[in-house]
Amino acid sequence: MAELATIARPYAEALFRVAKAGNINAWSELVSEMAQVAGNAEVQAFVSNPKLSDAQISDTFLSLIKSPVSQEARNFIGALVENGRLAAMPEIGVQFLALKNAEEGAADAHITSAFELSDAQVTQLVATLEKKFGRKLVPAVTVDNSLIGGVRVTVGDEVLDTSVSAKLQKLHTALVS
Repeated sequence: MAELATIARPYAEALFRVAKAGNINAWSELVSEMAQVAGNAEVQAFVSNPKLSDAQISDTFLSLIKSPVSQEARNFIGALVENGRLAAMPEIGVQFLALKNAEEGAADAHITSAFELSDAQVTQLVATLEKKFGRKLVPAVTVDNSLIGGVRVTVGDEVLDTSVSAKLQKLHTALVS
């Protein structure tokens, strides 16, 4: 949703500037947790209740966060609630992570494998992919049996599909045409 991304951008950039002045990794974990909590359907329903005050919403939301919450984070959540933007927190988290990755010269790598990969296999695959893509990658691995074999890797808008199902699809296309 482009509108939500547009709304979230200035908040993510402001939060990132604050995080850069402190411990960016701790902030990253906190922002990720806040985004996950804000994305919960029950939390979204609670936040949209017009009978609740901003303070009640902020206090309840912050009570759901397990990580230690700094005064800066409390102020940030307060500003989101006051402006009716707490629903944008999941998108703020996405954009914050993108800013962090850009700062570190890294990118998220979504790896879909036909079978469960061991830690050693993921490490070896990421090392190979980092050479191919020319940057540090942060892997997120999922399993999809429909691939039959191999992996599909998505880094930003680039896709590397070495799965058996993709090869079969190419073969099918070549035979049909």
